[in-house]
Amino acid sequence: MSTQTYNPSETGASATVKSDELKYNPIKRAADRQPGGPNAGIQAVTESVQRNSVWVQPLQQEIGRVIVGQNYLIHRLLVGLLANGHLLLEGVPGLAKTLSLRTLAGAIQAKFQRIQFTPDMLPADIVGTLIYNQRDGSFDTKHGPIFSNLVLADEINRAPAKVQSALLEAMQERQVTLGNDTFLLPEPFLVLATQNPIEHEGTYTLPEAQVDRFMLKLVIGYPNRSEELAIQDSMSTTEPNLNVEPVVTVDDIMHAREVVNVIYIDQKVREYIVDLVLATRDPKAYGLDLNGYIQFGASPRGTINLTIAAKAAAFLQGRGYVTPQDVKSLALDVLRHRVTVSYEAEAENLTSEAVVQKIIDTIPVP
Repeated sequence: MSTQTYNPSETGASATVKSDELKYNPIKRAADRQPGGPNAGIQAVTESVQRNSVWVQPLQQEIGRVIVGQNYLIHRLLVGLLANGHLLLEGVPGLAKTLSLRTLAGAIQAKFQRIQFTPDMLPADIVGTLIYNQRDGSFDTKHGPIFSNLVLADEINRAPAKVQSALLEAMQERQVTLGNDTFLLPEPFLVLATQNPIEHEGTYTLPEAQVDRFMLKLVIGYPNRSEELAIQDSMSTTEPNLNVEPVVTVDDIMHAREVVNVIYIDQKVREYIVDLVLATRDPKAYGLDLNGYIQFGASPRGTINLTIAAKAAAFLQGRGYVTPQDVKSLALDVLRHRVTVSYEAEAENLTSEAVVQKIIDTIPVP
């Protein structure tokens, strides 16, 4: 079985994904099993994935017609959308973060809202408020911009803690409480929050509880020379063509999520995920000499999110099973914001990303 896999190294990610013949292939490995065994179940899931993922390539092509040079970001956006997880994005201004999410919203026929976070922002500016009606003495509910399918929280670290807390219920519980009433948010619901890595004046550190609620933290850089030339050709005009044609509906996305849930993941791959997470908590047990560089390791959300994100990545590849390489390619994005390094590590300019990458490179792949 020959499958072409996504290669994040082409867009600056550190992991390298193998292509052509996958070394890990449970269908091929179980080819000699009796009919009706585990192999038949995996094959059935793969066929279901292939039927329900026919929109993936047209969607990527339609987004790529508008967005140039952000394949890594687009792939992770689709992973988050299918895995029902939020994304924290770190990158300098001008890298098409807003345009990418708006284009995705147009292609899947979803409601999009952009929220610019500022130091004088109030929670009501996000979730909404109750307005007193003098005519009948009642309160009318006014929903905020959070009541959308795709929400861009631009420069999220510029708002104070009270505003950040307003997002916690929405991100985790998918609901908002106004007064005595609770309102469910629309599905699918995805928050893409951005941070500027080059300007820290007037910003607030995000609470760890909020950071942990992001499934993925992405770090994107500048496009390469060929991509920059393509951007120059398509955008160097007073009226760039940013129109996008609808490719898929939100109902199709929700149905795809049901298929993602039944994608097969082998016990060895499950143990590989757990080993990666446990190594962030007790590196010595895995032969890692990090000399007390880790203060706090990844929470159980790291295990959960890495598992479901790997299933979503397999779906995007048209497979009904997860390979260890699916896990390895996503591990850095899932774990980099869940590991807190110690003062010793900071003194030696060792970041949490470098620590997680060393763990990924050390833990043997099944």
